[in-house]
Amino acid sequence: MTAIVDHLVILPIVVPMLAGVILTLINERHAATKLAINISATLLLLVVSLLLLWKFGTGDGSLTEVYRLGNWPVPVAITLVGDRLSAVMVALVSFLALGCISYAAARWHRGGSHFNTLFQLLLMGLNGAFLTGDLFNLFVFFEVMLAASYGLLLHGSGNARVRAGLHYIAFNLAASSLFLLGVSLVYAVTGTLNMADIAARLPTVPAESRSLLEAGLALLGIAFLGKAAMWPIGFWLPTAYAAASPPAAALFAIMSKVGVYVLLRLSVLLGAYGAEGFGHEWLLYGGMATIVFGTVGFLSSQDLPRMVGFGVLVSSGTLLAMLSYGDPAVTASAVYYLVISTLTIACLFLLSELLERGRAPEADILAVTLEAFGDEQEVEREQEVGITIPATMATLGISFALCAMLLAGMPPLSGFLAKFMMMAAVIGSDTGAGVGASTWVLVALLIVSGFATMLGLLRTGINRFWVPSAGEVPLVRVVEIGPIALFLGLCVALLVLAAPAMAYMENMAEGLYALSAG
Repeated sequence: MTAIVDHLVILPIVVPMLAGVILTLINERHAATKLAINISATLLLLVVSLLLLWKFGTGDGSLTEVYRLGNWPVPVAITLVGDRLSAVMVALVSFLALGCISYAAARWHRGGSHFNTLFQLLLMGLNGAFLTGDLFNLFVFFEVMLAASYGLLLHGSGNARVRAGLHYIAFNLAASSLFLLGVSLVYAVTGTLNMADIAARLPTVPAESRSLLEAGLALLGIAFLGKAAMWPIGFWLPTAYAAASPPAAALFAIMSKVGVYVLLRLSVLLGAYGAEGFGHEWLLYGGMATIVFGTVGFLSSQDLPRMVGFGVLVSSGTLLAMLSYGDPAVTASAVYYLVISTLTIACLFLLSELLERGRAPEADILAVTLEAFGDEQEVEREQEVGITIPATMATLGISFALCAMLLAGMPPLSGFLAKFMMMAAVIGSDTGAGVGASTWVLVALLIVSGFATMLGLLRTGINRFWVPSAGEVPLVRVVEIGPIALFLGLCVALLVLAAPAMAYMENMAEGLYALSAG
């Protein structure tokens, strides 16, 4: 048991990597076997992530474990770093993965080739990005994550997915190029790619090389902001996520948070070594612009998956604006909000397909802006498995109402608590010199975006549940409603256990900034 605990930091990468290799060797004709391996690996990953939460939760927030592959010294070693923040992100990935593969078990895993393999490789890339301690391996895990997401986005084929996939791939290849250029410039100046080592060497960088270093950091920032979908470089996200299959889109809900996570890591490290405030204004104003863009897009969309895609932009914009404050209290409440918003958005992506399933074909004519569906819908609706649930429309209606309240931040659910704590934290961070105008604008945007989200989802709910329709009541399986219950249950648990959850987040944020300052 001690040996396993000593290697917990690398297991979230090793488990999906080995599962992906095994799944690659099995023929696609053995779909049931591949699905069983995928589910088993995901359950094992969830157990590992819970052990990570327990391990880092037993100490103070500054507890950090550095795992050096091959036991090579820094900066030669491939370094993994585990702490409370990375443990939270890995656990969030694991819960999302379990819900998504359960939903896919009904039929989606048969919609195309290599779904299970791509699913596990995406988990490997996500966990690697959250656990790596150096920029080059961050680039490697980024590429693993993106390569797997390309396949999952196109899974099931169809004209809409091919068009969205081409835009998605082109944009991310450009962002990866900027990422690589930025890494090269930083290495040329500092001589290392280890994140902590880079931050430690910043004060010794000669004055004549600082402009080159800042150019490299700026290129990295653009790449990460593109992944976080900040306006105006986040235009690709709503179309791409809306075109993906529901389980893939639900898992994609955390991919934009990878950019936010890396920006948080780097901003804390850079601030501790004399580069505080680097790019913070861009984060604040860019985040507010993203909230505005996402809110307008949310109200103007009539297709629910596309609407949820704009909800991802609102969530990302909120988190980017929070990062600009560089305050532990703001960071703690932002991470709490990150978990809740990601689970809610994933839940809405799954619900969107269930709500559309029972609609009459002519109902789409009423919404002139709805996109035409490809022929893949007939393929995807074959071979459904599982037991149907009773009181289908009532269950879907309650689930949709809870998601709307969570995403909009309406009381008394945890979405409201998260937004309230963020607003209180940003106002409290400015008390020394008075609350600035930009802070009041941000608070107003959070309130307005919440009302706009509620209005848009209320309109959608009325059209789906109250307007008479010739469509039939959809058949919903237990394996499809189960993930929705899981995600909503986690959000409710974060409300009931808000005090210990926020204590965990606050210790995490304080330890993060204290460790960097040391």
